[in-house]
Amino acid sequence: MNEDVRLTAWVRGRVQQVGFRWFTRANALEIGGLNGFALNLDDGRVQVVAEGRRENCHRLLDWLRSDDTPGRVDGVTEIWDTPRGGYEGFAIR
Repeated sequence: MNEDVRLTAWVRGRVQQVGFRWFTRANALEIGGLNGFALNLDDGRVQVVAEGRRENCHRLLDWLRSDDTPGRVDGVTEIWDTPRGGYEGFAIR
């Protein structure tokens, strides 16, 4: 089953001031069919919200956990939910 879902992920590590949000957006656009955003948080983490097909959200999550990201990812925490909508494309905030 490949229903639409909402992925919210919080990425810890050295993920600010290294182009992390830009590359996250680029990967979301490459995967295709994802709407949402990447946002720097005050505590040094990056929050990623992606809505789309479950398979595509898993692909983005796999990339967030991979060694191909800029900076250094120490860990990713995620929650899954139903889509809320309201996003056009994938933005950097």
